[in-house]
Order: sequence, then structure tokens, then C-alpha cells
Amino acid sequence: MTKSTFKEQLISKIQNIEDVTILKEVYRLLEIESEDLESYILTDEQISIVNEAREQIRNGQFLTHEEAHNKINQWLNK
Repeated sequence: MTKSTFKEQLISKIQNIEDVTILKEVYRLLEIESEDLESYILTDEQISIVNEAREQIRNGQFLTHEEAHNKINQWLNK
């Protein structure tokens, strides 16, 4: 499929969307593409924290999503 054909199909699909929520999301995605995204500049302290977290992950010092969820539920039920 050529780029031109793909664009035409995309425009056609967008024209047929009735749901405003979906249209807003499509617009938001298109805005992301057109923006000049700024890079975050981290402080030395933030870089140190990120490096510490990476080291913890390498050493297996982390919780899975399920483990974290269970710990939160335990904490909330106390």
C-alpha cells in the first residue's frame, strides 16, 4: 500500500467516526506526532536514583505487578 493510499483510507475512516471521544484521541495522537517533543534533563540526584533502581532490578530487588497489588491490598485492609 502506498503512503498516499494509506492516507486516503485513514482520512476516510476518520470522516466516518461519530464518537467524539475517539475523534479527540485521534487528534491527540496526531498532535503528538507534530509536536517537537522536549527531552527531559535530569538532575544528578535523579540520575543517581535511576541508576540505583536499575541496580536493584539487576539484583532481583523488585516486585511483580501482582506482588505489588497484593501488598497494597494488605496495607489497605489493615
